[in-house]
Amino acid sequence: MTKQTYQVEEVLPYKKKSGSKKKQIMDMFDSISESYDTMNRAMTLGIDLSWRKRAIASLIPFKPKFILDVATGTGDFAIESFKRLRPSKIVGVDISDKMLEIGQLKVAKEGLRNFIELKHGDCMHLMYDDASFDAVTIAFGIRNFERLEKGISEMHRVLKFGGNLVILELSEPNFLFKPFYRIYTKIIIPFVACSLGHDVKAYQYLPNTIKVFPKGKEMIAILEKCGFKEVKYRRFTFGVCSFYRARK
Repeated sequence: MTKQTYQVEEVLPYKKKSGSKKKQIMDMFDSISESYDTMNRAMTLGIDLSWRKRAIASLIPFKPKFILDVATGTGDFAIESFKRLRPSKIVGVDISDKMLEIGQLKVAKEGLRNFIELKHGDCMHLMYDDASFDAVTIAFGIRNFERLEKGISEMHRVLKFGGNLVILELSEPNFLFKPFYRIYTKIIIPFVACSLGHDVKAYQYLPNTIKVFPKGKEMIAILEKCGFKEVKYRRFTFGVCSFYRARK
């Protein structure tokens, strides 16, 4: 497979700070971990909860027993997946230890420690054998991959033959909604973050990555290049969120 670079890989949270994208992403999420869930709800007006449920529902017919949740963050997607799919085990991996600490508290509060395991892990080098999982999921994290194709190929590797990959990612909306969206992401979200004392750079980084992240036909082509087939693509809420489901 020919190695290709993508513009989104070059977008960094802290332009003047040294370090790889991976290191900067880790620092960024560590810094916003305590406010991450609150800002998520505020930024999407709570609609992200319905996006997650619709993405998870797409896996119901396949009844996956072992699920890997990549870039699991504070564990929301993993917890909701367990409630709706009732698999034998969900493993969530993330590079931010502070996000994981919050997620582990949430898992414990739900009484799901025996079913959901959250641990430090790098999506570029997943610590699992080939064909280990029935499904792999990633919600709002694939934009942050240091190398997009490498991360997708790793998710393909750990999937069992016939297993499903589910991706949720933010995207720019359709033409009519785009002017309002750009004002909202460029001005309103950073202003709210600043007023609450949050890391403004993190919320400026968000629209910058959304703007250049591959979407639609381009993303489908990347998934197919990395070995996936039967790619399904949908857009939610005027195109603000993109959903992909693909099979190995």
